[in-house]
Amino acid sequence: MTNRVVSNSSPIIALSDIKHLNLLYELFGEIAVPPGVISETISAAPLPEWIFEIRLTQPINPQVVIAGLGPGETEAISLARETNPLWLILDDRPARRLANSLGIPVMGTLGVLFAAKRKGLLATIKPVLNELIQTGFFLAPGLYRKVPEDAGE
Repeated sequence: MTNRVVSNSSPIIALSDIKHLNLLYELFGEIAVPPGVISETISAAPLPEWIFEIRLTQPINPQVVIAGLGPGETEAISLARETNPLWLILDDRPARRLANSLGIPVMGTLGVLFAAKRKGLLATIKPVLNELIQTGFFLAPGLYRKVPEDAGE
């Protein structure tokens, strides 16, 4: 069965930290995650039932293993390869590059915010970016300027 969206832990944690985890549900409905992501997010907050675990059924591709990513990224990319989702939500740049090279469509936390703004779920993005930064989310200065500008702010 094809899942609409697979996520890594960092977007779930980041959006949970700023009380906007619901944006994932409002944009995509159910979110599939592998066991490694469950392990990494368990300390953030209890996950809602619409974020559900799917175990990997195939060995992790050697190309993914040799990339040296964390367990969450490795399993999220592997789950996306198995399930062919609409999106893989992940932020780590090396993981995004690898997923793109494998033909997996990738969206990051900022892409989620941008989509939420387009859909009318957020009035403005910049205050949300400020909240993310206050929780320790790394955001390059260029992106801090570009994302709100691209969103028409």
